[in-house]
Amino acid sequence: MDNHDIYISPFSTRYASREMQHIFSENFKFRTWRKLWIALAKAEKQLGLAITDEQIAELERFQNDINYDTAVAREKQVRHDVMSHVYAYGQQCPTAEPIIHLGATSCYVGDNTDIIILREASRIVLKKAAQVIKNLAAFAETYKALPCLAYTHLQPAQLTTVGKRATLWMNELIQDMENMRFQLSRLQLLGSKGTTGTQASFMELFGGDEEKVKKLDALIAQEMGFEKTVPVSGQTYSRKVDAYFLSVLSGFAQSAYKFSNDMRLLQSFEEMEEPFEKSQIGSSAMPYKRNPMRCERISALARYVITDALNPAFTAGTQWFERTLDDSANKRIAVAEAFLAVDAILNIYINVTSGLVVYEKVIRRRVMEKLPFMATENIMMESVKRGKDRQELHEIIRVYSHEAAAEVKLNGAANHLIDKIAADERIPLTKEEILQELEPGKYIGRCVSQVEEFLSEIAQPILDQYHENITAELTV
Repeated sequence: MDNHDIYISPFSTRYASREMQHIFSENFKFRTWRKLWIALAKAEKQLGLAITDEQIAELERFQNDINYDTAVAREKQVRHDVMSHVYAYGQQCPTAEPIIHLGATSCYVGDNTDIIILREASRIVLKKAAQVIKNLAAFAETYKALPCLAYTHLQPAQLTTVGKRATLWMNELIQDMENMRFQLSRLQLLGSKGTTGTQASFMELFGGDEEKVKKLDALIAQEMGFEKTVPVSGQTYSRKVDAYFLSVLSGFAQSAYKFSNDMRLLQSFEEMEEPFEKSQIGSSAMPYKRNPMRCERISALARYVITDALNPAFTAGTQWFERTLDDSANKRIAVAEAFLAVDAILNIYINVTSGLVVYEKVIRRRVMEKLPFMATENIMMESVKRGKDRQELHEIIRVYSHEAAAEVKLNGAANHLIDKIAADERIPLTKEEILQELEPGKYIGRCVSQVEEFLSEIAQPILDQYHENITAELTV
């Protein structure tokens, strides 16, 4: 049976990066188990247990050399993954075999490794999100003064600029990064808490010396790069931790979803476009099609992440007393695939934002089609300054606006609103004076300043912490 005869996750073949896949790989998992067994042995030796330098050196020699065949064969016999790997490690390290996993329960390696995976996977998410911010920052700076239609209710509203709209995408992603960094700042190792979290086995090992048992926790945390371990636990770390992190990942998905939907609409309006390669095919039936397939993929994966975030929430709520094992099968799928999906989303987001296409003439044409309606308030205010009644002007312009809109919608005619207003003797402005109001730059408010302030005050301090330049070549 070859790979074409079995199911393989699309995250592996189409979407997620090798970097993120490595974090959830067997090699990363089982090598981390061995690092934790070494950390445990070192800490126990330092605190006075009869463990030798020779035993620790032997463990370190085989830390990354996983004898999978032995572990797999053993698990078929004993039906226990941790004890199978303890056995396999012991086969390679006969001198150290008696002290491997000394005093620990399965969650010592399983849960501590899961915490480390959360940390390392989150760091990948953060650096990729920072690259999206970097791409969008350059885009926002370039187009900060280019007026475009803004929308409320998906109906044309007052103008914004192309660059200002990009800061909206950036701002949401920055909030997600802040939430992720907050969760990382609170992340603590489980440590060595024992079968029900009471550390009873370690109290036995150290003859009831509570200070040594507490120190054991601290030494293991230090060895694994954490400042602290959780203060109290059952057998596992609280499953709410998974729920917290997947909630943050859901936030990343939501932000990317909003961007992808905006881009899909803009591509339909022909104002902007995601990268489209020379030989790319948009449709098997319609050769002219230029479908926003990358942004559509972001949307599809984002929906998956948002719904997947419910899994750890249910798991956290159904952990009976000190632990129950109905978390394991769900957790190993839900957490891994949430990170793999967000990794894929950010890969596409990087790719799209590195090559956004802006059609300035289309944008201006669409602005000018609607600008006469938007200019009516300025026309009215200038007329009031010249002594006219505001309420009377409002009614005159309201009637002409609806007439012009009907002609455009029903007859496909050009927008003649300005001609109608200029021809009315009750309006004290000449047509030339009215046309002076049809300059889009007059209707963008503080957009330019807002972009500049956002980039310097909000985006740049984040970018200063991430210096790597990441490109994302998509598999498909």
